[in-house]
Amino acid sequence: METLGSAPRWRLALTALLHHRLGAFGLCVCALVVFTALLAPWIAPYDPSVSDYEAILSPPSLTHWLGTDDLGRDILSRIVWGTQVSLQVSLIAVSGAIVLGSVVGMISGYAGGWIDDAIMRVIDAMLAFPTLILALGIVAVLGPTLVNAMIAITIVNIPNFARLVRAQVLSIRHMDFVSAARGLGASRVRIMFRHIWPSVIGNVLVYGSLTASTALITESSLSFLGLGAQPPTPSWGSMLSSGMQYWDAWWMSVFPGVALFSVVLALNFVGDGLRDVLDARITE
Repeated sequence: METLGSAPRWRLALTALLHHRLGAFGLCVCALVVFTALLAPWIAPYDPSVSDYEAILSPPSLTHWLGTDDLGRDILSRIVWGTQVSLQVSLIAVSGAIVLGSVVGMISGYAGGWIDDAIMRVIDAMLAFPTLILALGIVAVLGPTLVNAMIAITIVNIPNFARLVRAQVLSIRHMDFVSAARGLGASRVRIMFRHIWPSVIGNVLVYGSLTASTALITESSLSFLGLGAQPPTPSWGSMLSSGMQYWDAWWMSVFPGVALFSVVLALNFVGDGLRDVLDARITE
């Protein structure tokens, strides 16, 4: 049985995504973010932590294209370096949630019985808390650092992936190809990850791209409250927090806000594109 996880299918899906107008645009923006994060030391015109005391709260100019903040630091340079924080959150935190949530969901859905009941009760308990509130509680216990913020974002997103994967597994585990693999003596682990997982991964990737945008917003919210990336590490959320204190210096909050908005919108475009492409491939 050919699945979405096979190489030919993925090449066709990627080609279709590149021809999807919004999906291709989102991919271009995400590629730009990755490019900017990797080349930040060469792209940023100034050191993001160095202050120019003669240019404190300077508006956008030829010297400082996006202006400076209350300490005389270049806004453009801090936005460029802030892409590294965004990339770390989008890749590390969401990838961790995908892996852990998928494993939990696979075990819960395939095992069933009391194992499924016990896991789902824990998942339900975690989902009872709003995402940001639960993340705030975890960071408050672990301490306000970027690493702890990413751990918190990973933990709060595990239940969503677990429920998604469990629902998919419940609908697949009694299909003929799974029964055939079971009849041939395949182990439970092999059945779950060799036969069921390829049929689940498409929906997981779609949801993962959408979760990356909410994870980025959560990290920015934590940094806005002083619980994420700590000074002098540039973070879009902390830049927004600083800008809120100076209403006349509109550039301090507008430009980081535009950067955050653009990346979140691009990630949602990628998710929409993946959904359309994978749905089209499934229905063929």
